Amino acid sequence: MPFIMKHIPNLFTLLNLFFGCLAIIFILQNGVVILYSSDGNQYVDIPERIWMASLFMGLAGLVDFLDGFVARLFKAATPMGKQLDSLADVVSFGVAPGMILYQFLRISYSRQMNGLDVSVFWILPAMIIPCAAAYRLAKFNLDDSQQFGFKGLPTPAAGLLVASLPLIYYSPSNSDQLAAAMLLNKWVLYAIILVASWLMVSNLPLMALKFKDYSVRSNWPKLVLLFIALISAIFFKWLAVPVVFFFYILVSLFAAKFTAEKKNS
Repeated sequence: MPFIMKHIPNLFTLLNLFFGCLAIIFILQNGVVILYSSDGNQYVDIPERIWMASLFMGLAGLVDFLDGFVARLFKAATPMGKQLDSLADVVSFGVAPGMILYQFLRISYSRQMNGLDVSVFWILPAMIIPCAAAYRLAKFNLDDSQQFGFKGLPTPAAGLLVASLPLIYYSPSNSDQLAAAMLLNKWVLYAIILVASWLMVSNLPLMALKFKDYSVRSNWPKLVLLFIALISAIFFKWLAVPVVFFFYILVSLFAAKFTAEKKNS
């Protein structure tokens, strides 16, 4: 029984990996659909099953958030668990989002004249995401000072940002129509890849969503972000994910600057 209790958190972590693998399966099953109108214009799209990948990445994110609680509950936090967590995150929040961006770039180019003949060289930048995620996780594992704050963007945050793209693209909400159209612009996709990758490998001081205590004074940045998240979810639906992501970076940097100035005063 003690052996089983010790490995329950590891099983939780492996569930993260399992969901990440399911996400990749749904991403890879989406072939490009080509339709031709009566006037000869070419219309290219991907089947809506890709949104299932977002669902499984969301489940992976939930499990990733809870596995630490499970480890503390069973008093079973181990170095092996830390390594398993990073290995699972590389798949769920590195490889899977890279494949989503690969598919969106594929669609973007396919809608152009002779786009189906584009060199794979122009689509491969999507693989920068998993490379940056792996680098970020390796750096995190070697740094024990990131318990209540991060140096660089956490890999799950970058992965879940990309996971929101299929949901925004297929959202029926009129407010998301412009955003959905922007996701078919290759330059927007390249920008997402470069910005998310740079944030992961950077040393920007970003807050962790963990509580040292439950005082408002210590946790005001998290409470501000929670308020923004609730308002954004009401008004923007799935578009709330990139909105909250933007404010997560902004609030984190402001809180870090405020703390630094307070220490120096």
